[in-house]
Amino acid sequence: MNVVGLLAFAVAGSLKAADAGLDAFGVAVLGVVTALGGGTTRDVLVNRLPASLATTWDASAALLGVGLAIVLVRRTPEHVRIRDTPAFLASDAVGLAAFAATGALVATETGLTPYGVVVLATVTAVGGGSLADLLIGRVPVVLREDFYATPAVLGGAAFWVVAALGAPSGVPSAVCAVLVFSTRLLALRYDWHLPRIRIDGRASE
Repeated sequence: MNVVGLLAFAVAGSLKAADAGLDAFGVAVLGVVTALGGGTTRDVLVNRLPASLATTWDASAALLGVGLAIVLVRRTPEHVRIRDTPAFLASDAVGLAAFAATGALVATETGLTPYGVVVLATVTAVGGGSLADLLIGRVPVVLREDFYATPAVLGGAAFWVVAALGAPSGVPSAVCAVLVFSTRLLALRYDWHLPRIRIDGRASE
């Protein structure tokens, strides 16, 4: 799950950077931050050495994802907005699903409460992308698209429920990942949104 998430988010972050007009170094930085940011935040919250600093595997997987993204960018016509391509949307959904599952798994292993499992699943899934958005001067997508973080919340809750029912090892992670991935794709397909808060008849800014 972790390797899948690293590759997928590195591709998504790099494509986002290319779409923003960043140079090669900027593309690499944003890809790596997107891939490693959520997991690093997760590990800090549970008071353990971040995996991204304890081994070379995580950074290597992230850089491989950056390379894949560069290949995809070169094959994308200039008039096409990269963030709307199936490559970006699919890789982002895969990363969201994989990291939600790994976050929930780490939370369970460290003995967190059900609330902690949901929080850590969500933070792991959306943390890297939020940092990347801030680096390019955008409001994080998690605050603009209601059904970006929501699938991670649902996945974390599903992980805890399945684990509490005594399911065999691996089943809670699989259920979480499938639920997050499918919910995210359905949200994109049917343009799902939560109600917006309005003040005096106007959307709050």
